[in-house]
Amino acid sequence: MSVHKSDDMRKVTTHRLSEMKQRGEKISMLTAYDFSMASILDQAGVDVLLVGDSASNVMCGNTTTLPITLDEMIFMAKSVAKAVKRALVVCDMPFGTYQGNSLEALSSAIRIMKETGADCIKMEGGEEIIESVQRILSAGIPVMGHLGLMPQSINKYGTYAVRAKEESEAQKLIADAKLLEEAGCFAIVLEKIPAALAQKVAESVNIPIIGIGAGGGVDGQVLVMHDMLGITQGFSPRFLRRYADVFSVITEAVGNYVADVKSGDFPNEKEQY
Repeated sequence: MSVHKSDDMRKVTTHRLSEMKQRGEKISMLTAYDFSMASILDQAGVDVLLVGDSASNVMCGNTTTLPITLDEMIFMAKSVAKAVKRALVVCDMPFGTYQGNSLEALSSAIRIMKETGADCIKMEGGEEIIESVQRILSAGIPVMGHLGLMPQSINKYGTYAVRAKEESEAQKLIADAKLLEEAGCFAIVLEKIPAALAQKVAESVNIPIIGIGAGGGVDGQVLVMHDMLGITQGFSPRFLRRYADVFSVITEAVGNYVADVKSGDFPNEKEQY
């Protein structure tokens, strides 16, 4: 067990993330999509578990996050929430469930909260979705924002390249972060933006800023679990550190199992009734 795991075993809440920022304790966040893995990640000491719409890619095999549905997100978030004792559980609002219609946004968020047991929801965008953010917050549902590279808008960008390099986009990002804070969001994810800009945002708002490809000057980090464990192959952005090569572990184990079945070695006499 890592010595850097928080020794505070109280349930992580939105308020506790705020406390962590204030005292300079970094926030650890990973994605989770099922009961078994969520249980392992929670026991290992991760502060926040994100039931991400990245499931569209790593669980469902889609090339973008757009196809995943609200029902599919709810199915996964319910499984994750059942496993978790300590971490804050965040569920992504999938594409098409909140943009342009704040009443539909509220209805989507209420479904997530009632049906999954998750603690809060996450939405991509700033000024464009602020009415939906405000309506959801007015119902007492905590909202985590997401700015920078917003995968649900990939067809608008046409590329997964670093965002907010130009001054105009950088200024809008800072303004959006302040807007989300003023609306009442408890935290914001910043994806794939220059490190200096991310640090500037973290210093200019009082809520925690969690980065992915946004440098070390923010209040926490998030990675996709399949990427950091080395389950996914052929995806190696600069911001990704692989902490294991689970792909090889599984491949070897399954290969050995197949060989033992074929040879008649499995099951042996001790492995039958």
